[in-house]
Amino acid sequence: MNTPVSLNRREFLTTSSVLASGLLLAGQPFAHGAAKPAPWRVTCRDNLLATTGQPDCWAAMQFLGVDGVEVEVNEQLVCNSLKHPEKQYSLATEDGIKLVRDDFAKNGKVITSFCMHNRLDERLEQEVEWAGKLAQAAAKLGVGAIRIDVYPRKVAGEAMLPFAIKACKQLCEVAGDAPVRFGIENHGKFTNDPEVLEKLFAAVGSPKLALTLDSMNFYWFGHPLRDLYGILERFAGRTCHTHCKNLRYPEDKKNERRTMGWEYAKYSIALHEGDLDYARIAGILRKVGYAGNLCLENECLKHYPKEQHPEVLKKEIALLRSLV
Repeated sequence: MNTPVSLNRREFLTTSSVLASGLLLAGQPFAHGAAKPAPWRVTCRDNLLATTGQPDCWAAMQFLGVDGVEVEVNEQLVCNSLKHPEKQYSLATEDGIKLVRDDFAKNGKVITSFCMHNRLDERLEQEVEWAGKLAQAAAKLGVGAIRIDVYPRKVAGEAMLPFAIKACKQLCEVAGDAPVRFGIENHGKFTNDPEVLEKLFAAVGSPKLALTLDSMNFYWFGHPLRDLYGILERFAGRTCHTHCKNLRYPEDKKNERRTMGWEYAKYSIALHEGDLDYARIAGILRKVGYAGNLCLENECLKHYPKEQHPEVLKKEIALLRSLV
């Protein structure tokens, strides 16, 4: 059994502000809101690495010019998108955690967040157990953010909010004293509703529950562009991690209320070509003292010839780099 880190409440709040930036700190002290904050990291989801055609995940990170990645972890604690011809990366054992730590340090890269794809309302007990194991591994690696789904699959309608409150409380409790925050991604119908998010955060009432802010998902949901930045300002202070992607709608659709997901497959586009102003978004996050990273999540490569995919990603990374 792992021995949890013992922190008092003040130490926990201070440490979680630091680690919620999602940094594998590599000896660099950082305090949320410090006078001379460390620059944000520019990262990407690890599933994008294979797109580069590089021989392994480290060469892919170097090619793209990212500081590190969000690492997807399955229920067996295996990191399947960290591809390497001779190694499998896993957090299931102490030796596995050491290998991950050592290889990230050797390659000068960081883990800014772990990513879970949850099915909370289908199998809550298993999900809580998985989250507890991952939180302990994250603490050992100095990773302060875990992206989670709070997405209705079996529970529907008015029953979903009470269930989500119960589930998120259990996730926060199972993390124990590990200085880790669970960042709900605003994803799908339920958590793209600002009123639902407000009620959920208020009812859970734990600093361990935070937000993986996907600005485009709010736009995808149907919120008019003119309302979007106000929503981001409303939740920026809860953000521990980000997903960055973009859409470009016709002029007559940008500022009207659209149906959820309207023509997303048609109008998704690279970060530097879309409607969302990421310089403005970065300003909103900077104003509240956000101490995390800008993490690229691309879902539009199908609109570009395959041979252009690596360069599209590099241009998106360059845009994010210009903001830090």
